[in-house]
Amino acid sequence: MPLDVLSSRIGGAAENMATDFLLLQRYPRPEYVRFRHYGWQRPAFTFGYSQKISFVRSQLPDEEGLELCRRPTGGGIVDHRDDWTYALIIPRAHAAYDARAIESYRLVHTCIVDALLAQGERAQLNEKTEPSEEPVVGPGVCFDRAERYDVIHPDTGKKIAGAAQKRNKHGLLFQGSLSRATVTENLDWEEFQVDLSQRLASAFAVESSEAAWPDWENDELSQLIDHYSTPEWNEFR
Repeated sequence: MPLDVLSSRIGGAAENMATDFLLLQRYPRPEYVRFRHYGWQRPAFTFGYSQKISFVRSQLPDEEGLELCRRPTGGGIVDHRDDWTYALIIPRAHAAYDARAIESYRLVHTCIVDALLAQGERAQLNEKTEPSEEPVVGPGVCFDRAERYDVIHPDTGKKIAGAAQKRNKHGLLFQGSLSRATVTENLDWEEFQVDLSQRLASAFAVESSEAAWPDWENDELSQLIDHYSTPEWNEFR
């Protein structure tokens, strides 16, 4: 079972969310693990599937031209103005599909920690399980608080990387983000991407190789982008 590494793309918020979901739902090689890194055309925020739009808007900066899109995955509000974003899809046929969510989360973030350490960065998993002093009602702002098995800086405790998941009959979708502000300027992001994809392949016992993007049929992608752009999607909670 290979791991297809797709070339990096830059898109709008709705396009990025639609592409990730389509890679989960309609990949032409559904038995393959697939991985991609992507960027953002404009300053953007995404937020978790279950979050209320009124809360999300109350947390946004007063800045014109921000894009906002609800993710198909859970989690909190993510600021994509200075981050490194990726998606990983584990097909249903893979043994990791049946693992507990916390275990697959730990596995992916261990790969991120190892890839950061290989470049001389300071990073570790957040192993703490003690409850915080302030009760958390639901998902908030992603990088304000490190959850168990998030990637953190060992000296400052600042959160470096987090992710959200969605599991359905097709597979398991990870949407993850690393804050560029929490690492040094010396980090080579291209080298990091290559190293991370190789470590993910090893962790999931598959072989990594570059892959061509699929040709979606019948305007599937453009139709899904339209869906992710609508108030019906972004404001239904």
